[in-house]
Amino acid sequence: MTRAVYPGSYDPVTNGHLDIIGRAAHLFDEVVVAVLINKNKRTLFDVEERQEMLREVTAQWDNVRVDSWHGLLVDYCRENNIKAIVKGLRAVSDYDYELQMAQMNHQLTGVDTLFMQASPQYSYLASSLVKEVATYGGDVSTLLPATIEQRLQQRLAETR
Repeated sequence: MTRAVYPGSYDPVTNGHLDIIGRAAHLFDEVVVAVLINKNKRTLFDVEERQEMLREVTAQWDNVRVDSWHGLLVDYCRENNIKAIVKGLRAVSDYDYELQMAQMNHQLTGVDTLFMQASPQYSYLASSLVKEVATYGGDVSTLLPATIEQRLQQRLAETR
């Protein structure tokens, strides 16, 4: 069984994330979407909310499951017998950082990283950008699943 992990903060999950998840689901027997917990990162949604949103929008794929992890990603891979990490690349600027991480992860545990280029319509898309646009009243309806957009708008209204 080939298993891969697709890590991220997913605050919130975007259509770009779903594009990578769907494509990875066709390549692997199981894809674990892992919400990485970084206490240094201020998030709009807590980890349970992010997992709930991911479960909701990935339900269409039987071979995708959602989990969370606090610590080194390679430790998660080791504990869960995962041999591949999936990373989406939006631009060349992503590549430099992700290549360094991939090399470190491989050095530590032998886990390989599969880079998947973002589909052109999502090559600029980032959760932080979506939150910023939504904060100022911009239309983000084409960037997120409808249910996630509703939750984002509700959360932003609560914080105003």
